[in-house]
Amino acid sequence: MRIDAHQHFWALSRGDYGWLTPELAPIYRDFAPDDLAPLLVAAGIEGSILVQAAPTVAETEFMLSLADHTPFIKGVVGWADFEAADAPTRIRNLTAHPALVGLRPMIQDIADPEWMIGDALTPAFEAIQQHDLTFDALTLPQHLGALRQLLTRHPRMRVVIDHGSKPLIRDGLIDGWAEDMAALARETDAWCKLSGLVTEAAPGWTLEDLRPYVDHLLNTFAPSRLIWGSDWPVCTLACTYERWLETTDALLHDLTKPERQAVLGGNAARAYKLRD
Repeated sequence: MRIDAHQHFWALSRGDYGWLTPELAPIYRDFAPDDLAPLLVAAGIEGSILVQAAPTVAETEFMLSLADHTPFIKGVVGWADFEAADAPTRIRNLTAHPALVGLRPMIQDIADPEWMIGDALTPAFEAIQQHDLTFDALTLPQHLGALRQLLTRHPRMRVVIDHGSKPLIRDGLIDGWAEDMAALARETDAWCKLSGLVTEAAPGWTLEDLRPYVDHLLNTFAPSRLIWGSDWPVCTLACTYERWLETTDALLHDLTKPERQAVLGGNAARAYKLRD
């Protein structure tokens, strides 16, 4: 099964997408399953992972309700308040819905780069492991040191690093990020999403702008731990769904057929323990 392991839906009237403002005009509207379905069919993609876009349980419940009526949604990565005193209970309650496969705090929007390694969050991470969920790490390069510490504390927790941790492609910077990602690949069992890179590149980006970063991820995490995703509709700020498909096809050109199948679906199925 080919899987888009990172996509979003939202309804502006819900009112909890603080980051989504009229300045982001191309995506400042509702996006629903009927918008994505024809793109998936055209690409031969059979399923997707729907990922949270607002730091509220209400949005997670909204996504789970969409999963109830949308066969191509194979799993939902939601949100929970990791800082709540009863975080384990809240996480347990969310797992009552079978579509929930993971949780994602919006770390990139939290001022403290070491937030995730605060002792108060340990019960939430333990609950993620107890309920066999996957932790999506929405990090930036400055968070990678703390992420290594977190994974050292919780080595059995399944972790997927979103968007390659958003390297500074538009500035042409790779040092620092490259060493930290290599260390995570070497020292942990984390997966990494091959997604969200085009919106980190400068306007007018080319395939060659992305290639050093993708090659580094291939060389460190290897095809066995890379997971393809579109980051649609956010990706449309920088390119169409079709262009991102064409770009990743070119960047993965040298992989064997089994390696491509792993990156384009098999790894997502394992990382999120998807049911057939």
